[in-house]
Amino acid sequence: MEIQNPTIDEFNEITGSGKTLVDFWASWCGPCRMQAPIVEELAKTTDVKVIKIDVDKEDDLTMDFQVSSIPTLILFEDGVVVEKFIGLTTLDEIKKAFGL
Repeated sequence: MEIQNPTIDEFNEITGSGKTLVDFWASWCGPCRMQAPIVEELAKTTDVKVIKIDVDKEDDLTMDFQVSSIPTLILFEDGVVVEKFIGLTTLDEIKKAFGL
């Protein structure tokens, strides 16, 4: 499941239970375009929920999580941040952080 730019209520509901990957990205960012298929593969092959946040459209969430470089991936498990990756991240690194 992939959700694009949820409201803050949707964001909190989705990240509040289970495993969720939040991908902070922008359309003009080359490394973000390289990260996208990796994130899509994770969403297709695991039970991890994926939220994509366009930093150009979602200032509040971007600032709330102190995202200053993209791509930034933040991994949540039952509402708690378990890992934060800055820069291009491999599928294996993400799975390892989630214990998959």
